[in-house]
Amino acid sequence: MAAPSGTAPAIAVEGLWQVFGTDARSALDAARPAGGSRAIAEELKSRGLIPAVRDASFEVGSGELFVIMGLSGSGKSTLIRCISRLIEPTGGAVRIDGEDILKASEKRLIELRRHKLGMVFQHFGLFPHMTVIDNVAFPLKMQGAGRAERRARAAEVLQMVGLEGRESAYVRELSGGQRQRVGIARSLAVNPDIWFLDEPFSALDPLIRRQLQDEFLNIQATLKKSIVFITHDITEALKLADRIAIMKDGEVVQIGTPEEIVLHPVDDYVAEFSKDVAKGRHARVESVMRADLPDHMPDDPGLRADMTLDTALARCMSLYQPVPVRGADGTVIGAVNPSDLAAALQAEET
Repeated sequence: MAAPSGTAPAIAVEGLWQVFGTDARSALDAARPAGGSRAIAEELKSRGLIPAVRDASFEVGSGELFVIMGLSGSGKSTLIRCISRLIEPTGGAVRIDGEDILKASEKRLIELRRHKLGMVFQHFGLFPHMTVIDNVAFPLKMQGAGRAERRARAAEVLQMVGLEGRESAYVRELSGGQRQRVGIARSLAVNPDIWFLDEPFSALDPLIRRQLQDEFLNIQATLKKSIVFITHDITEALKLADRIAIMKDGEVVQIGTPEEIVLHPVDDYVAEFSKDVAKGRHARVESVMRADLPDHMPDDPGLRADMTLDTALARCMSLYQPVPVRGADGTVIGAVNPSDLAAALQAEET
């Protein structure tokens, strides 16, 4: 699927396959006459091979936060490793700003990773013998930057992730959330154009995870990186993503905005992810809006077509007067404003 209208693709993935097993490339070529991707996958499996990524094609726009999600074993982590070429794909093409990196030399790949691509993984591989600031500055050292320059940049990104004051600490002195912040800061130190993140928050406690998600969104709002983010958590995907790709058995089964994934799932598998999601937080007013205008317009609560339904409901409820509330014996014991009901419901779903 193409990048959103008006944005040039930072990443273009075309017909990408990752097949594990002996002589996988020749086997893929031999299986192609079988037909579509599913027929090819069945042919490969009949030969004892494992098609971990099946004919994946999509684009990530410049500045877009693109989330890939699926169940364990769906192929999402294998896919991001193919895109970043940590694993050599069996077939297809991956273009970074138009350059097919699958054809890049080892020297060129090292250059891309040092200057253009940032990576953050669940196991972030910090150096235990280095301080926080030296861990963050390490990629800049590999680039040949001087000590003063790299430490100044490291201090800048540490402040960005909320770790100012911890520059001289060692990894063993940090909490799990702080270590993850160091990993994020280290990947940002070289100011990459494209950022790959593979379940960076999944090992954290729920409260710390939410805090880091919020900080991550604040960073993205400032830096506007092109991001591929892997998660298995639909709540995290809906909170972070501009668009979401859902994977199953190595295949990308649907790509869409959070609203499209929640309201228009292509099959039961996709629908299962969002069955407990509050639809009013993702559906927009335009999805239920009527084109014909009434003869008499009531008071204007300031609705917009791109406003979510729960927010719109809270606005509309302000037009109504408080209503009585009765106790168990039927007598009136108080009153409640419908807008307060809508606001409490919205807060409960947040």
